Amino acid sequence: MPLGAAPMAYLLWHRIMRHHPANPQWLNRDRFILSAGHGSALLYGLLHLSGYDLGLDELRRFRQWESRTPGHPEYGVTPGVEATTGPLGQGFAMGVGMALAERHLAQQFNQEGYAPLVDHYTYAIVSDGDLMEGITAEAASLAGHLGLGKLIYLYDDNQISIEGSTDLTFTEDVAARFAAYRWQVLRVEDGENLEAIEAAIRQAQADGEHPSLIMVRTHIGFGSPRADSAAAHGSPLGKEALQATRRHFQWPDTSFHIPDGVYDHFRTIVSRGEAAEQQWHNLLQEMQRNFPPLSERFLQQMAGVLPANWQQDLSLLSRDGKAKATRVVSGEVLNALAPHLPALLGGSADLAPSNNTWLKNQPERNIHFGVREHAMAAISNGMALHGGIIPYCGTFLVFSDYMRGAIRLSALMGCHTIYVLTHDSIAVGEDGPTHQPIEHLASLRAIPGLLVFRPADAFETIAAWRLAIALQRPAALILTRQNLPLLPEQTASQGVAMGAYLLVDCPEEPQLTLLASGSEIHLALAAHHALREEGISRVRVVSMPSWELFTQQSAAYQRQILGPAHPRLAIEAGSSMGWHRWTGDQGAVLAIDHFGASAPGAELLQQFGFSVEQVLQTARALLNPSA
Repeated sequence: MPLGAAPMAYLLWHRIMRHHPANPQWLNRDRFILSAGHGSALLYGLLHLSGYDLGLDELRRFRQWESRTPGHPEYGVTPGVEATTGPLGQGFAMGVGMALAERHLAQQFNQEGYAPLVDHYTYAIVSDGDLMEGITAEAASLAGHLGLGKLIYLYDDNQISIEGSTDLTFTEDVAARFAAYRWQVLRVEDGENLEAIEAAIRQAQADGEHPSLIMVRTHIGFGSPRADSAAAHGSPLGKEALQATRRHFQWPDTSFHIPDGVYDHFRTIVSRGEAAEQQWHNLLQEMQRNFPPLSERFLQQMAGVLPANWQQDLSLLSRDGKAKATRVVSGEVLNALAPHLPALLGGSADLAPSNNTWLKNQPERNIHFGVREHAMAAISNGMALHGGIIPYCGTFLVFSDYMRGAIRLSALMGCHTIYVLTHDSIAVGEDGPTHQPIEHLASLRAIPGLLVFRPADAFETIAAWRLAIALQRPAALILTRQNLPLLPEQTASQGVAMGAYLLVDCPEEPQLTLLASGSEIHLALAAHHALREEGISRVRVVSMPSWELFTQQSAAYQRQILGPAHPRLAIEAGSSMGWHRWTGDQGAVLAIDHFGASAPGAELLQQFGFSVEQVLQTARALLNPSA
């Protein structure tokens, strides 16, 4: 791909894009995503020649240990890389998020009568593989519906995939498909024709009402003996083919040869970028003089600085003492945050009334993602990467399966995306096993870097949201459909930050510790009360809303919470996977390791053993193993 796509990539970077290699984080730069991340060598070559902080030695260390040139572009590793694009289709969808962020911020901060403060394009090079992935269909459909005119994608139409010609699997009319999505579709028949490519990009820029797909007919492995073959896709050319390729281009048989004048030619990008950024800074200074509060908010928002008063209304929530579903409390938190946290922007996959993700009286800050879970998550990642936005997105927990690829990438990049995942257990009820999550909590907890919160009441939910905002890491909030009574507020607020905390202690050496998260905390409390009535008083109850935060605490704190060597019983209406880490060999787990059924939620909990009687029976067996 780096051979076939080089002309359009060169033209885009050298003639079209506004970017400043000396300051890769310039706020009003054009964004570029190599969605076809397997062609990363092309991007690294562009970054090096353009003057980014990527030396030639790093190109020589391509795909090696601790290099800044990994096999696929990785955000945070290489300067100038805007997104981690490994799985195909993810970069395509993240670009939609970046374009959406640009539009939203422009609506927030641009002022009539002044040059726009937020005014840039999002470009990407996408491949056949990108367009085959289902996430691309979801993202393209939404981008066309929203009319994201500053989104321009160059399609590397080389008609080859790893297994051979794309005719094996991909014979649809791509142009007609994207036209149906309400995209402007342009064609360049010769991928070596720079003038035709530039004309197409200029035409795409002129259409402010539609995203554009420019179909550029290229030749994979151009100039090499493997041109237009699958053999050029997934393996190195090899020494002989490499020498033949150099001969084709009349190139010296020298590795990493850069002809005289090439650096000077490319470094004009630096001077143009410097001038463009300076012009923008002049505008910013003018805005600061004429709109001081707005300009200050813009700079703070783009820097990820939270307003001083962002959580001031959270203390007013849940004062009525009523039992509430944590999904309902989450919606109250969102609406309490929104007036003080203008960076907050998001929506749901057509489930806002159920997820409680709607911001009231602020229609411009609500996104109707439609039934597009995977694209929704990736688009949210794009908004987070763009800057100036704290994106959230919601659906039922069971549908996090559709989002997992994007959730994993948000954790890999460490971008501040918040996932609101409701209807968190078999208590969903009558919708049946297709809608009742079992393995999903364990699956999300298995993703490194993702904070998972399963709060047990309103106060834990408020605390979880506080942390999800303040820690600026990807976070998933796992929320109930059913109402839950309140726990002691002060204990919950402090305890969630530790990941796990003692909800009920005992004055003497404990005989048993009950561990639980979410709705099952209340089952543990009821069982604790029943055990006391039986005369078993040395029992503790631990709430564990976030395993990830708990594992970050000191060994001393973990020992304090889990207690000395005695039986522990974990209770959670989901898979038992992972709980044995906390219960130890002497403990037990009351969980569900099979699919659910269609019946009222309360009946399902009873039928599947989530009852005081079952907890008591298991507890007695732990306390008297020989009985």
